Amino acid sequence: MLEGRPFDPYGAHRDDPYAFLADVGDAEPVFYAPLLDAWCVTRREDMLAVLKDDRSFSARDHNPRPKVALPEDVSRMFKTWRGAGAVAVGSLDPPEHAKIREVLNTGFTPARVRAFEPTMRAIATDLAERAAAEEEFDFIAAFAVPYALEVMCRRLGVPDEYLDRCRLWSEQRIELMMLQSDTDPDLLREHARGLMEFGAFARSIAQDRLASPRDDLISELLHDGKAGNTLTADQVAVQIPTLIFAGHMTCAEALGTITYQQLRSLGGWAEVVDGTIATRDLVEEGLRFDSPLAGMYRTATRDVVVGDVHLAEGSRLLLLYGAAGRDSRAHACPAAFSPGSKSATHLAFGHGIHFCLGAGFARAELEIAVQALAARMPGLTLAPGLPPRHRPVFPLRALTELRVRQ
Repeated sequence: MLEGRPFDPYGAHRDDPYAFLADVGDAEPVFYAPLLDAWCVTRREDMLAVLKDDRSFSARDHNPRPKVALPEDVSRMFKTWRGAGAVAVGSLDPPEHAKIREVLNTGFTPARVRAFEPTMRAIATDLAERAAAEEEFDFIAAFAVPYALEVMCRRLGVPDEYLDRCRLWSEQRIELMMLQSDTDPDLLREHARGLMEFGAFARSIAQDRLASPRDDLISELLHDGKAGNTLTADQVAVQIPTLIFAGHMTCAEALGTITYQQLRSLGGWAEVVDGTIATRDLVEEGLRFDSPLAGMYRTATRDVVVGDVHLAEGSRLLLLYGAAGRDSRAHACPAAFSPGSKSATHLAFGHGIHFCLGAGFARAELEIAVQALAARMPGLTLAPGLPPRHRPVFPLRALTELRVRQ
């Protein structure tokens, strides 16, 4: 058994993994982490090489695994809640990946993103107005999460009455996927049953839109493509939970990071309000400084060399996108939050064939949120108290709360 390095993003390094990764990465840019049972890759150039090589590295097992064994019935439900043999697009390898991805891309073209921006703005404005009714509030719970969830669900065509359930189902998936310690089996069964409901809901709404299309993404995937360039109801149903889960979780997390880092900076929120910092620059720097998705797993399909490390077929790699944003080879001052410094290159959306298909949508969503907040809350500041903590949900980078005042 390899000794490796004691990287623990669920515990000791939960709030700040970057100091540890910088120290280790300088000497050992590819290192084994026993707690994760994975080889951690910290240099941007090495990650790009892996992400470009689809023959040597599979995305099939790209999600984190539970650290403890699930009860047999829970494990069975967790493996089949999407449907028997169903695989979401992020876990598909070529050639199966190409057709699903091609159709999904049509739902997030620049023209479709622009057409949806007024809806994003209306949601952001409404939530900012409601949050502003309180002098002090939790930014994550009052704005970031409900905004990101409503935007994604509205684009898909999920009825508003299902928003709370989509949020709960997403949380239940996190609890099972990132389970780190023994937990009440009955609670785990409740989570698994929730995921079974999530899958059934996705299949039901896909069938409904197949029969009665509307002006939403689910209908577009089923009806709007040219001959042979649409998805079946079953194919769409498999993708719906991922679009909801990934689409709202990462956006909410990015909003939390962007807002927190700017509020604690020397110029504060005033620099956003008066235009000293451009909204696009703020968003890009937030994505670089602390990527909402800290990393993604890949599996070697044959013996490979990553960096200078020889890895056997079957080795699991964790590409640390967040560390790429702090790579001193790519950034002059990697540990400084500095919007507009023209060094905001990052891998927050991944790279290669699995580059985030909603990247343009997410960028617009984040910029519109910042603009709405700046317009309605020009005096936004951090509330007194201890710095916010992060949830133990690595590789997501989610603040537990962010207390703010206006």
